[in-house]
Amino acid sequence: MRPDLDPEQLDRYSRHIIMNDVGPEGQAALLDTDVLVVGAGGLGAPVLQYLAAAGIGRLGIVDDDTVERSNLQRQVIHGDDDVGRPKVDSAAEFVTGLNPDVTVDRHELRLARENATDLVADYDIVVDASDNFATRFLVNDACTLSGTPFSHGAIFQFEGQVTTFSGDSPCYRCLFPEAPPEGTVPDCATAGVLGVLPGTIGCMQATEVVKLAMDYGETLDGRLIAYDAAEMSFEEVPVAANPDCPVCGDDPAIASVADASYEGRCSLAED
Repeated sequence: MRPDLDPEQLDRYSRHIIMNDVGPEGQAALLDTDVLVVGAGGLGAPVLQYLAAAGIGRLGIVDDDTVERSNLQRQVIHGDDDVGRPKVDSAAEFVTGLNPDVTVDRHELRLARENATDLVADYDIVVDASDNFATRFLVNDACTLSGTPFSHGAIFQFEGQVTTFSGDSPCYRCLFPEAPPEGTVPDCATAGVLGVLPGTIGCMQATEVVKLAMDYGETLDGRLIAYDAAEMSFEEVPVAANPDCPVCGDDPAIASVADASYEGRCSLAED
């Protein structure tokens, strides 16, 4: 039976619907998917832009920051008039202006141990579009423990990386057991970032989400793509399960996000 798409939706998503591998069923699956995007900045901007355009039915946006003028060089869903506004507000306004089919949940807060589990549980797929290791490890732990698939992206100057974790082994901690020592990896505010770089990585993350929502194709689960914009090169790196991983290993030490610390090296919580 054909999904119940109204005439406006048949028009809006016509380029999806005429694809044999998407069709009305695939579009209906997108409209029925709930996605949580953690971060409405450089990576979150293209992710939200393209997921909204594709017709993801419900988007949750997590961010506790406000728009700064220096963001506008790369955070393309915010404009000059948005400077000083909460990013969740300007991002939600952009999404609803682009596609009124999309329901937007605004979570003006920082993802933390106290809220991560409940937030993740309310969505089908999570996108890690954060800019710090504490949030990356927290997203990983909350998603892995609940079996929620998530897309991870990170950017630095001319370089970016993207991968997908299905919610089963391996996970982000298999790749990076702990965060690097504080101060050894500068952030974008310190080292800078090429303005178009997050567009490339964010679009790859959005692509992964669309495929997960439609249960189509091969994702980056078990693979990481490293992108060098200066050389215009891509390298694929295998990601193997670590039997000693504290979250998804044979004898996990982290059974809930309360068991880990999300400060410093993001390892086990101190008693």
